[in-house]
Parts: sequence; C-alpha cells; structure tokens
Amino acid sequence: MEKKNLRIVFMGTPEFAVGSLQRLVENGYNVVAVVTQPDKPVGRHGSVLCPSPVKEYALAHGLPVLQPLKMKDEHFLKQLRSYDADLQVVVAFRMLPEVVWAMPRFGTFNVHAALLPDYRGAAPINWAVINGETRTGVTTFFLDHDIDTGRIIAQRQFPIPDDADVEYVYDGLMQLGAELCTDTVDLVLSTDGNAPSQPQKDSDAHHAAPKIFKETCAIDFSLTAKRIYDFVRGLSPVPGAWCMLTPRDANAPAQVLKIYKAAKTGESSTGVEVGTLKAENRRLFVATIDEWLEILELQPAGKKRMAARDYLNGFQHPEHFLLK
Repeated sequence: MEKKNLRIVFMGTPEFAVGSLQRLVENGYNVVAVVTQPDKPVGRHGSVLCPSPVKEYALAHGLPVLQPLKMKDEHFLKQLRSYDADLQVVVAFRMLPEVVWAMPRFGTFNVHAALLPDYRGAAPINWAVINGETRTGVTTFFLDHDIDTGRIIAQRQFPIPDDADVEYVYDGLMQLGAELCTDTVDLVLSTDGNAPSQPQKDSDAHHAAPKIFKETCAIDFSLTAKRIYDFVRGLSPVPGAWCMLTPRDANAPAQVLKIYKAAKTGESSTGVEVGTLKAENRRLFVATIDEWLEILELQPAGKKRMAARDYLNGFQHPEHFLLK
C-alpha cells in the first residue's frame, strides 16, 4: 500500500498536536478526518467559542472535523466509522475507549512527549523540567486499555539544557514528535500494519506526570535553590510559578507574584529566614533553604511580565517583605 491510500484519522487538540498533523498533510499522507475537542468558551461570560489549534489547522486545509462531547456517543461512532480509517494517530488528546482505538484495522498509535514508561500522564514536558531531567524524548505506542501503557513502537531522545524552560522543550519535542509520527506511519505501511512493538517495562522508579493545576504551581521556598530553579523553568511561560509577596507587617495585604525566570547564585543563605528578599545593584534575590536565588523575570498582580530590575524601580524596601 502507498501512503496516499492509507486512510488516517488524526486526533489531537493543542498546538503540540498541530506539528504532527502538519507534517502528515504537507508530506502527502491521506488524512481523511480530524477529531478534536469541542470549541472552548472564553471571554468574561463564556459567550465566545474558541476553536482548538488543531481545528483551525484542519479547517484551513479542508479537512473534515469531528468534535464529540462523548467518545462513546453513537452518532460520533457512526461518523467515525464512515471514514473507514486504516490507522488512527493520536497526539495530545483525551483517553479513548476501546470502541474507538480498536476501530481501524491497523490500530491506533499515540505520540507521547516523554520516554515511556517514564512520565505517563497529562503534563510530561512540565514535570521532566521541574524534576531537573537532563533528557527527555518522544514515544510512539499502540493504545490499549490503560493510559500511556501500550506497546512501544519507537522512541527518540531530546536533551534538556540546564537553562531551558518548558517552552524550549515543548517546541523541540513538537518537531521531534512530528518526525517520529511520520516515521511510525511509514513503519506501519512497510509492515502492512504489523509494525514491531515492545511491551513497556514497569518500575516504581518511574515518574508520574499528572495534570497541573493552580495549586501545583505554588513555589515552596523551603526547598533548595536548585529545585526552585527547576520548578520555575518547568512552568515558564505557561502556566507560570507563583508565590505570595507578603509584608512582614501582618496588617498589610499579601499579593500574588509570578516568577518566570530565575538564576542560581551559589551564594549561601544559611541562617537567613527562607523567603527573605534583598536587592543589590538593581538585582533581586530571595533566600532559599541553602542559597540565594536571583529573580530575573516576574509579574506582579495586575501588571505585565517584566525584568526584575524594572520591578525594583517601583518596589521600595524589599527587605520588608517575604515570599511565601
């Protein structure tokens, strides 16, 4: 079978998935339909519906789009069957029921932004950076009953520089994932749907990658400077690590402060109260459990992201505040 004859249904929602869909389309693969999440209500009253990045790309390239509320909805399943897919490709989508992933004759494979079985879950890129990993990667695997546990088809590694934030890793894995996506489709084609795969090896040492919520992003300054540094870059620029700028005067209100970029100094903060702020030569520092951490970029409540030196222009006496 030639790739123009292999009928592919693509499933995905965020920008990360667009990289793989775009590579399939631009390289002449036969994507017959796209499945994505329903449009998301936005605006003050949720009165405006915002399409997903995958939907926007699909419509711009004349691809049919399905947006089921429930994956087991009979109307959706009937529509999906009508496309008679040989293969389904999933990138950054939701968990699929067996009636969906088992539908194509060649099965369904997923492109996951981690080296499975490590970092199973919804936010593998963030957690790899938060945990200070020096490498990550992408994995293609066949879907089965449990999330991110199917047989591995192929993997590619990606180095994480010590100064990289999540945006850098996200962009790199999006491109690497797109390459591995088409390579995996080619493997399925060349083996007539019998692509070799290996079961995942389970271990208690593997990290989880659960969905990130607002509470997840709160900075704990009682940790080491290294762990806080990794935490900040693992959430930058989205959703952003945050803390409370708290006056030592208990009668004054605390304010939310987001921190987007920090730097390790190697200067000991032993004996200094955790969260203590100091300013030196228009540079802002906070005390952690072991050393001073420099804050380079931040966002005060109600204002735009800015450099710490600009923030200090209007921030008097930082020693009167703690970060908590």
